[in-house]
Amino acid sequence: MSTIIKTKPTSPGRRSQEYLSFEEITKSTPERRLTKKLNKNAGRNTHGRITSKHRGGGTKKQYRIIDFKRDKNGIPAKVSAIEYDPNRSARIALLVYADGEKRYILAPLDVKVGDILETGPDADIKPGNCVPLEKIPTGTRIHNIELKQDKGGQIVRSAGAYARLMAKEGSYAQVLLPSGEVRMIHVKCKATVGRVGNEKHADVSLGKAGRSRWLGRRPSVRGVAMNPVDHPMGGGEGRSSGGRQPCSPWGLPSKGKRTRNNTRTDQYIVKRRAKRK
Repeated sequence: MSTIIKTKPTSPGRRSQEYLSFEEITKSTPERRLTKKLNKNAGRNTHGRITSKHRGGGTKKQYRIIDFKRDKNGIPAKVSAIEYDPNRSARIALLVYADGEKRYILAPLDVKVGDILETGPDADIKPGNCVPLEKIPTGTRIHNIELKQDKGGQIVRSAGAYARLMAKEGSYAQVLLPSGEVRMIHVKCKATVGRVGNEKHADVSLGKAGRSRWLGRRPSVRGVAMNPVDHPMGGGEGRSSGGRQPCSPWGLPSKGKRTRNNTRTDQYIVKRRAKRK
């Protein structure tokens, strides 16, 4: 478990800067066969237009190919290393299977180098093992959960995240997600037991604007600081508060309005996510 280290206030940028100790990292270079080139698009689509604002720059990095499917059933794998992944908040673990194949997975909390992990309905209920929901006891913490059988884990994959298996009824299990939503997922779908590691990731203070730029995050400008030609909330005499409900540059409500428009899967939501206070 990494700890948060505060820097000495030798400059204004270092005064509130924090970083993780990286003490759980055991390997500094990635497995070459499990990496590929990662092209940058700075938030632009195939037509060159910006569709995701405030993105760009950042350090050059390679993408690590993660095994979200965990489809090698019944073959034990040894945790060879815990590595840093610049593309995600969680750490990744390098598994070496009994047949010699190597794969990356999200590193669960309390999984260390030398541990033996398995996949399948007969695997033990311990952190790091991937098991169908029908074989997992209720109340267990899980992550990397499939929404469609054999498609691979799609939700609960960020650092420190976990869901909880609440109940099983017929062909579906009820899972409490980190947002507070209770959702029905088919019992044949797989999930990894335990919690995602690096749980202190969200507590780190970047300390200066430059660290955000290293991560590829560009500055964000408030709408009320713009001119009326640039934003509906811009303009006004002096420092105005916008004069209307918060909205996007295109006039769409930006706070509180529901944007979900997928009625096909509404039937699987038992309880909506908790409202923010």
